[in-house]
Formats: sequence, structure tokens, C-alpha cells
Amino acid sequence: MAVHGVSIAVPDPWGAQLQQLREDVGDPMARAIPPHVTLMPPTEIEPERLDLFVTHLGSVAQQHGSFTMRLRGTGSFRPVSPVVFVQVAEGIPMCERLEQAVRRGPVTRDLEFPYHPHVTIAHAIADAGLDRAFEELAHFDAAFEVGEFHLYEHGADEVWRPMTAFALSGERLQPSS
Repeated sequence: MAVHGVSIAVPDPWGAQLQQLREDVGDPMARAIPPHVTLMPPTEIEPERLDLFVTHLGSVAQQHGSFTMRLRGTGSFRPVSPVVFVQVAEGIPMCERLEQAVRRGPVTRDLEFPYHPHVTIAHAIADAGLDRAFEELAHFDAAFEVGEFHLYEHGADEVWRPMTAFALSGERLQPSS
């Protein structure tokens, strides 16, 4: 059974910057997992359900419009989980809507923790690396237009490979305050 995920990619130059920082702090997954905001974490999908899921994702994309995302500053899930991340400061409601719509389809996934859109920059490494990531990107600030999300295949080698992009072609909504 293949493992797939759904996410919003962080575009360059910010994506490359975040990926380099992740590598610099010693995260071995830096080159395997591109910087992203997860909409559905890696999930086993039966091959016969994948076509249905792809159709569902196309429908989700047609019902949701593009939006502005701003990433600003850092946060951490420590001590619960050894993760440091860049915070989503603008675009949270749209991420939440997309995440809920993606998980309402033919493939379901229970979450270990409540959904919290973010971009992981260090995961399961020594505290010194987590601290460095937290400090070095504390003043990170990037805004960009989100016009699509991707279905990824999570290979046996743990590399995330984009399979299909889904353009957000629905009505552009403004975030609710």
C-alpha cells in the first residue's frame, strides 16, 4: 500500500531558504521533505482508492480559491513533540477549510494532534539544533500567494515526491476575523 500526503508547498526563494536552514541544523530529512504546510499527513492509501481520492482533491480545489499566506516567526511543539516550525500568520482559516475538505473525502485520516498549520523546520533532532532553528528564524517573514496544493507520494526512502498539483480555482474568500 502506498503512502501519500497532501500539502501546500512553500515557494522559492523562501522554500529554499527554509530547506537550507533545516539542513544546516542537522535535520536528516531536510532534502527528503520540501518545506510545506500539511493538509493531510502521510497516509496509507489503497491503490484502488487513489483514483477516487485524486478526483476528490480536484473537487476540493474547484471549491476553494487562492489566498495569501504569510509565514512569520517561529514556534515549537516542545515538550510534547520535538518540532520547531515557522508559524502561519495569515491564511490559517483557508488552510483549515482545505484541511477539513481534504479529510472529508474517500480517504480518511485521524490526526494525532489538533490541526495547526505550520512549516516544520526541525524535527526529532538534538535540542541544540532545535534551539538554533527557533532562534535563527525568529524574525522570518514571507508572504506569497497560494494558488495550488499537491498530492505527494511518500516513498519507502522517506522522500516526498509531488505527483499532482491541484489549482485552487474557486471563489477567493477573505479570511474571517
